[in-house]
Amino acid sequence: MSGLDQVTQDLLSLISDWDGKYKGAYNIRVDSTCAGRQSSDNIAILSKDDKPGLEIRVRPGTKGEKVSIPACVTHGNVDDLVYNDFYIGEGADITIVAGCGVHTTTGEPARHNGIHRFFLSPGARVKYIEKHVGTGKGKGLRTIDPVTEAFLEKGAYLEMDTSQIGGVDRTTRETRCTLGEDARLVIRERLLTEKDQNARTLFTVTMQGDNSAADVVSRSVARDDSRQVYESTIIGEAKCTGHTECDAIISDRAQVDASPRLFARNEDAALIHEAAIGKIAGEQILKLRTLGLTREEAEARIVEGFLS
Repeated sequence: MSGLDQVTQDLLSLISDWDGKYKGAYNIRVDSTCAGRQSSDNIAILSKDDKPGLEIRVRPGTKGEKVSIPACVTHGNVDDLVYNDFYIGEGADITIVAGCGVHTTTGEPARHNGIHRFFLSPGARVKYIEKHVGTGKGKGLRTIDPVTEAFLEKGAYLEMDTSQIGGVDRTTRETRCTLGEDARLVIRERLLTEKDQNARTLFTVTMQGDNSAADVVSRSVARDDSRQVYESTIIGEAKCTGHTECDAIISDRAQVDASPRLFARNEDAALIHEAAIGKIAGEQILKLRTLGLTREEAEARIVEGFLS
């Protein structure tokens, strides 16, 4: 993986587990091209034949392995689009790291749009980690628009840990999941917007199988003149349990709109939604200031803890 420029390496270190190399299977995408790839004995990474993107196939019973598929846009005037499909074999238990970074130093925009589909076989377990970041001092818009679809068969488990850690000017984050019998979905989203950034999150979870369960939680901080829109829809079509929650801290002239929705289509569907939006409590700041922190340091510490 020699030959990666400094911008790419900086982005990789921010969005994934990059420390100069990757362990296990990986594919590095830079400015719409492949900059490095390695499969393992149990995880095959293949190029699609009909469109830009990958097929990642995990053998049944694979345990404890990790696959990293970061994507980087390193300069303006790049509009990257990629389709990645994950086929997780029965009983497999793996971690997928799929961060994205966009960078521009000019007035030209930089955009990445990743469309990911997950097909989890019976009993498969996946932890999916996705970090998004924008860097560079250029005035061009930094945009990331991920679309994620997941299909969980009987007894499958998907945990999604997604975060936007700063610098992204525009983003629409759309996630759609369908759960079969005994399947479980856990989503933890963390989001930070500043300046005039805009972020829209759309979650739709359909529980079709008996004893399926979903827990969808978003935590966000909106500052300056930024705006966030959060829409979550939980649909219970069988005996199931579902929970969706949005907690946001707002300051300055920022705006946050939260719309959690529930649709019960079965008398044994138990669904709950929660939403809370507010500013940082004054007593929290006061307590930290008595420990010697400035107001700015106290606010930064509170935000860091809230998004962790």
